[in-house]
Order: sequence, then C-alpha cells, then structure tokens
Amino acid sequence: MPPSSSLTRVSPVRQDGSEDTPAPSSFGVPASAPILGRRVSSRSERLLEGGLLTCALVSVGTTLGIVLILAVETVAFFRVVSPWQLVSDTEWTPLFAEKHFGIWPLVSGTLLTAGIAMALALPLGLLAAIYLSEFAGPRLRRWLKPALELLAGIPTIVYGYFALVFVTPALQKVVPGLAGFNSLGAGVVLGVMLIPMISSLSEDALFAVPHGLREGAFALGAGRLPTIMRVVLPSAMSGIAASVILAGSRAVGETMIVAIAAGQQPRLTFDPRVPVETMTAYVVQVSMGDTPTGTLEYRTIFVVGAGLFLMTFAMNALSHSFKRRFRTAA
Repeated sequence: MPPSSSLTRVSPVRQDGSEDTPAPSSFGVPASAPILGRRVSSRSERLLEGGLLTCALVSVGTTLGIVLILAVETVAFFRVVSPWQLVSDTEWTPLFAEKHFGIWPLVSGTLLTAGIAMALALPLGLLAAIYLSEFAGPRLRRWLKPALELLAGIPTIVYGYFALVFVTPALQKVVPGLAGFNSLGAGVVLGVMLIPMISSLSEDALFAVPHGLREGAFALGAGRLPTIMRVVLPSAMSGIAASVILAGSRAVGETMIVAIAAGQQPRLTFDPRVPVETMTAYVVQVSMGDTPTGTLEYRTIFVVGAGLFLMTFAMNALSHSFKRRFRTAA
C-alpha cells in the first residue's frame, strides 16, 4: 500500500463502472444542498408572511366592517331625524310615545360614571404600581401582583350585583339622598375593576425604566422619593398615559355594571346620587329583542354605538398624540 493511501479520497463507483464525482462546493458540502435549503427557507418565509398578512387583513377588515355597518344604519337614522335634533335636544325618549332624540343624557351618564371610576382607579392604581416597582421586595412582588390582577378575572356581572346589593346600601348610610340605582355606586365598583389594569400596565412601564437612571439620581444626592417623582415617573410617562387612556376607554365602554347598578333613566344631570343611563346600558335595553328590526327605535342603537366609537377613537388619538409629544420632548 502506498504511503499516501490513508489520505487518498475514494470516489464512489456507479454500477456502470464510472466514478460519481460530487460537485465542487465549499466546506465539503455539495453545492445542491445550500440551494435546496434556500428553497425550503424561502417557501416557509412566504407562507409565514402570507399568514401574518392574513391576520392583519382580518383585523383591518373586521374594523372596516364595523365602521361600515355603523355608518349605514346611522345614515338611515339621519334620514328621519336631523343631526341637529340629536345634539340640540336635552331629552332622550325614543321608546316613548312622545319621542325625543337628544343624546346628551346618555353622554352625561356615561361621562359621570366613567369620571367617578377614573377618580378612584387612577390614584390607587398608580400608587400600587409605584409600590410594586420601587418598594416591594422580589418575593412580595411575586405574589402581590398576581393577587391584584385577580380582580380583572372577575366577571363584570358579578361586579354589577356587588355594587347593587352591597356597595350602594353601604353608601346610603353615609351619603344622604342616595337612590337605590345611582352612578356613584356603579362608578366606585367600576373603579375597583379598573385598578388592576392601571397598576399592571403602569408597573410594567416603571419596571422597564433603566436602573442606571435611578443610580445616577442617587449619585447626585437625590433621595428615594425625589428620584421616583422626578426621574422614574417622567421616564415611564408614555406607558402610564397609555394605561390611563386604556382604562378610560374601558370605563366608557363598560356595560353590565352600569346596566345593573346605575339604573336606566336617561337624564341630563351630573348628580351621582340619582339614577342615570349610560350609552352602553341603552344598547343593552334596546337589544333585548322587544324592538322590531329596521325601525327607527332599532336604529338608535347604531347611532349610540357610533357615538361610542367616536369617543374611544378620540381618546386613542389623544393618547397617541400625547406619547408622540412626550417622545419628541424627551
């Protein structure tokens, strides 16, 4: 055997006796293998891209469908009732014999209940987020945050009956003239339901602030509280604002709590002690099946739905503008 036989590369031999010499490639891999790998990868990427595009189109199409239905039914409503009557009248009685189509009683009830809820949920949720992010130890944070988020898993109808049978009787002992159905009890319970949303999202925003900013403030002689108020909170303001706007949209669009505890009496008032009717509660009232489809009374739920859509759209646009302004200033 020649000395170099151990290093000699033997080519495979076909049945006809000819040698099967592999195509030249780098690193000893046939040139066809990378090409085949590229083809498989390209096909997978196209399938993945198509799936993601389909998901995006489904969400966009659903939104466009909702907007189209609201627009068609609202236009049909305005063929009978003028938009001026909708914004100038102060009574809302489309189901009565003497019909009035002023939407302001529903808007005032919605804003009153949502305002009470945000007045309770915003300070408590933000303080809970600050404690979880800046003061609580790792072990306490691990069980306290999930325990707080359990409030978000309770069905809203349970909150509604809790407001009706427990919170309202308790408030009647300290608030004179409080009716059995009122926006105060509904707003308080709605605010309790919104605390986990604000605290969880705000805590995530505070926790994401780089620790070097805190160390830099401590190095300059700032205490813990000034560091939180002047460094951490401004740095996380974008996420905090997003959580507040999201909670406000949830408060405006909440249905079961206000439908059960706030009453169904549309009146233009900002007195939290009397029964009111919100926009979502009216939609529930008309959607019970007693109103014939295609009638003017039936189309009022789409007008109210369009008003809710415009309100939440304006709140989201305000949130986006605020975040962009904050990032530009930063």
